[in-house]
Amino acid sequence: MTNIVIQNLSKTIKKNVVIQDISMELQSGTVYGFKGINGSGKTMLMRLICGLIRPTQGEVSINGKVLGKDLSFPESVGVFLENPAFLGAYSGFQNLKLLASIKSVADDEAIRSALSRVGLRPDDHKKYRKYSLGMKQRLGIAAAIMERPDIVILDEPTNSLDADGVNLVKSVIKDEKKRGALVIISCHDAELLQDLSDETFLLEQGRLVGHITEGTK
Repeated sequence: MTNIVIQNLSKTIKKNVVIQDISMELQSGTVYGFKGINGSGKTMLMRLICGLIRPTQGEVSINGKVLGKDLSFPESVGVFLENPAFLGAYSGFQNLKLLASIKSVADDEAIRSALSRVGLRPDDHKKYRKYSLGMKQRLGIAAAIMERPDIVILDEPTNSLDADGVNLVKSVIKDEKKRGALVIISCHDAELLQDLSDETFLLEQGRLVGHITEGTK
């Protein structure tokens, strides 16, 4: 069971307040949607939750452990944020195998499964530099789910995807929820976000201005 508590979280960058006094509590087995226009603070909040940046004020705690004090990063998290970095000379499988070697959690079978789930062929030898935008997007999502993490954070996961790709992402998100993960997504498609999210948080200029509970799906 994973529990994330965000208390009075604020972030200021070069005197510009990008996140302002946000508090929320998140639980495993639930999909949370972050909704807002570009610059509303969605991605910044995701970066704060996964420990990539530190807050100016407030704190993020995961199962009672405070990021930046008790933990540098969440112990079990898969993250897809804009422009993931992969090696151009490596295939998709080779890139994920290299990432998997850091923690030694995902074996070859888990990597193959993650690639298949997002619609990529595990045995495809095409180099990453020759991938289309949609293929790059799919590989980034595969990297986020291959270790079956407790927390899955996906920022605009359907960008650059065709209809089949969007449906695959929807299936991935629903499957991650079903296995008990705490899932956080952002998406410009309001209908898709509503369809997938159990709870939706509306952000505007770094502030939390709305919270909608959709009910269990």
